Amino acid sequence: MWQRRFWEHQIRDEDDFIRHVEYIHYNPVKHGLVNAPLDWEYSSFRRYVEAGRYLADWGAGVAISFPQNVGQE
Repeated sequence: MWQRRFWEHQIRDEDDFIRHVEYIHYNPVKHGLVNAPLDWEYSSFRRYVEAGRYLADWGAGVAISFPQNVGQE
């Protein structure tokens, strides 16, 4: 079963990978489901925080914008 508006994207490099991971982590905040990525219990964001890749408050209380091609391919 495919999600409507599904698109395929080939990750081009490390920076592209990071932008897409951040987009995925921020998506629940963008759609008003939680106030911060850390609040979304189904996210891998907590593992990134535990690994020291992000501060726990990343994406909380600020609007993050992404390049137009991230999440829209």
